[in-house]
Amino acid sequence: MIPSESLQQKRRRLRRILTALRRTYPEPRIALTYTTPFELLIATMLSAQCTDERVNHVTKTLFQKYRSPHDYCAVPQEKLERDIFATGFYRTKARNIQACCARLITEFGGEVPKTIEELTSLAGVGRKTANVILSHCFDTPGVVVDTHVTRLVNRMGIATGTDAVKLEFELMKLMPKRLWRDFTHLMIMHGRAVCSARSKPKCEQCVVADDCPKLLT
Repeated sequence: MIPSESLQQKRRRLRRILTALRRTYPEPRIALTYTTPFELLIATMLSAQCTDERVNHVTKTLFQKYRSPHDYCAVPQEKLERDIFATGFYRTKARNIQACCARLITEFGGEVPKTIEELTSLAGVGRKTANVILSHCFDTPGVVVDTHVTRLVNRMGIATGTDAVKLEFELMKLMPKRLWRDFTHLMIMHGRAVCSARSKPKCEQCVVADDCPKLLT
């Protein structure tokens, strides 16, 4: 955090950061492959502690076998576990997927709900997953806070802490709604390409270095 920075100064700095990142990553978009809100719901649930690339590999076959909540509920949990094994934590994910699908059937007519309150009432669905669904399927902007976003906003001094919900609301105050969705994608893309967690950040290659206090964690 820059000690003398006011709220307005931070907002202006964030705008400069996002402008620079957009020039570097001109097409910010979600990496998960999906065609319907339901597919994105399943894919996002599978993405916990798993790379998007691996999830896409699994769902390429999964989405051909299971096309509706009824399909997921109709198979033994053990079979679903085998189908999603490669995504890790497969027992918990299979249990949550089936519980989620059962509630979709009984409470929402088999359709993915359109409010954050209803979405987070589903098994295995937190605010992160709910915001992904709302932003990409129902044109309801949200700030998705994952590990990349948490790492970068702390390093850049944009926000502090590791509580995803607190960070979400803190970040929402710093930019207009129209930027919320792209903000997440730009942070994730930059986190993967430059501001990595696995190795030392490539600050010498960073397009926002001049606006980053470099408080590395």
